[in-house]
Amino acid sequence: MQKPYRPNVGVALFNAAGRVLIGRRFRDDGPEIILPGLEWQMPQGGIDADENPRDAVMRELWEETGVKNADYLGETGWLTYEFPPYSGPPSHRLAQFRGQRQKWFALRLTGSEHEIDPLTTRNDQPPEFDQWRWERLDRVADLVVPFRRDVYLAVARQFSEFAIAPD
Repeated sequence: MQKPYRPNVGVALFNAAGRVLIGRRFRDDGPEIILPGLEWQMPQGGIDADENPRDAVMRELWEETGVKNADYLGETGWLTYEFPPYSGPPSHRLAQFRGQRQKWFALRLTGSEHEIDPLTTRNDQPPEFDQWRWERLDRVADLVVPFRRDVYLAVARQFSEFAIAPD
């Protein structure tokens, strides 16, 4: 029997100039590996049991970046990716999954950039990112590990209208 996909949300947080927030992962997390030069990604995380995806995306955004002030712009349907082969301990929290089944959300930062602090532990979740920056949405797929690239290309196509600075 094949392993299930882990329910997950992804965040495309746009600033007023139409750029998205990306963070630099500074360590592997089981099958979620990083590769030299491909350490960047948008925030994402698991959906808790009985949690609504819209609630999950706001929780994950806050846990990983500290941002609380963001408005909903849109969302994708469900997208999936497979983890690369994993030979680590079977007890790792992600080892029971074949990959992630994600719903991505486009959000607009409505607060200050001063909220962005990826190095603080929140909800007992260790930091995943040691740096952050704003990037063009159409460039992000070139900065992520290969197993995530197709999902990032789909997200870029679906959220391209938000990448343009609002009037």
